[in-house]
Amino acid sequence: MWHSILRENNWHGEIWNRRKNGDIFPMWSDISAVKDADGQLTHYVATCTDISSRKSAEDQINYLAFYDPLTHLPNRRLLLDRLEQAIATCARHQCKGALLYVDLDNFKTLNETLGHFQGDLLLEMAAKRLMTCVRDDDTVARLGGDEFVVMIEHLNFSALDAATQAEAVGHKIHQVLSQSYPIGPFEHHNTSSIGITLFGNEALETTEEPLKRAEMAMYQAKAAGRNLLRFFDAQMQVMVTVRSALERDLREAVRQNQFVLHYQAQVNTCGLTGAEVLVRWQHPKRKMVSPTEFIPLAEETGLILPLGQWVLETACAQLAAWAVQPTLAHLTLAVNVSAKQFYQEDFVTQVQATLVRTGANPQRLKLELTESLLVTDVESIIIKMSALKSYGLSFSLDDFGTGYSSLSYLKRLPLDQLKIDQGFVKNILTDSNDAAIARMVVALAESLGLAVIAEGVETKAHQEFLAHIGCHAYQGYLFSRPLALEDFEKFAQQY
Repeated sequence: MWHSILRENNWHGEIWNRRKNGDIFPMWSDISAVKDADGQLTHYVATCTDISSRKSAEDQINYLAFYDPLTHLPNRRLLLDRLEQAIATCARHQCKGALLYVDLDNFKTLNETLGHFQGDLLLEMAAKRLMTCVRDDDTVARLGGDEFVVMIEHLNFSALDAATQAEAVGHKIHQVLSQSYPIGPFEHHNTSSIGITLFGNEALETTEEPLKRAEMAMYQAKAAGRNLLRFFDAQMQVMVTVRSALERDLREAVRQNQFVLHYQAQVNTCGLTGAEVLVRWQHPKRKMVSPTEFIPLAEETGLILPLGQWVLETACAQLAAWAVQPTLAHLTLAVNVSAKQFYQEDFVTQVQATLVRTGANPQRLKLELTESLLVTDVESIIIKMSALKSYGLSFSLDDFGTGYSSLSYLKRLPLDQLKIDQGFVKNILTDSNDAAIARMVVALAESLGLAVIAEGVETKAHQEFLAHIGCHAYQGYLFSRPLALEDFEKFAQQY
């Protein structure tokens, strides 16, 4: 400002000023230098205009350009701008997003019977409810009328996982929008139809394309009877529907205790040493469900916690039952422990309480951990492992070599055993890399004073090669498939 006044004898522009009561306000100021007949500066003249009203009007115009005046949600223009940024983010960070196109069912009827004022009240309440269903960095927009769009960002790169996450939000929206609306003296009930599509699959996708797909899916939901959720991709709809049904069945299975343990023998050169317990789901309609199908789902939904506790409880009870049978009392049981289980603050107390409750000998219990457990909070893991080890338990690191494999942490962990993953054992005779990895695991275990066991041993040649490199403990079909309890006990007594 002063540079302009001194050079050009004039300046004009916006400044912030303060009133005598302390309020700050925007002001347009025009400052001119006044000189006498000799050209000497005598004083300055400033004219000031309060432009608060004009600024407020500009802000209002800008707000109306990007926000819906009724619900105060972003409008179509701002949604498309954010969607464009979200698509670019998906391309950069290898993730996906989802659009949920939400339409209030029979909204026109409400407007016609109760009037537009009551309809506006319902729209405002619906907007507030939609905001409770999303995270802070997601977007809820109103396109007009009774149509809303929810944009969810930073979903899993896997299409099925992203679709499952989006479906969970959709169900939450269904639930909150179906609750009654207090409108005047009435309790109005309303449902919604929701169309879902994922975006982030195509790098060159325009912003309008996913919006059109979501809208088409919404109309499919309406055509199917309203109050429904539909995916644009029919195949995705089938996959998500199947997954949702499996999750419902899994929750029921946990409540109804539809699981059973199978036992796969672990042997060494001296004979049978124990078994690994493997959980099986006895579905009332589908018979046996593969663990590869339901264990990942249990991890995602948190059902792995009650399921894992049931497995531990059942295994400990079996150890206690074998303790009074001379031919079985020497057997150990290896129990897989999920990272989610281990991260529980009271995990050590849970295990100790289970051992006390069942009467199992802790020296016969081996907990198998996966390398994924070592990704975070290793110090806490070491403390928990040490506490349980002092109680008599032993630890085996499962699937060694397929994951984290940080040697700096490995030497600090109170482990007893490394387990060579079956992926290496399968081609150990034909793949030089797999053979080299197996040798490395055996050498590493020996240098750290740990035992080593190989899983997936299916042929005599596998066993002989492993024995040649120094591995003398095995698990696999060469010795026994996973067996039901009665069959395993017969196998153990005859081995």
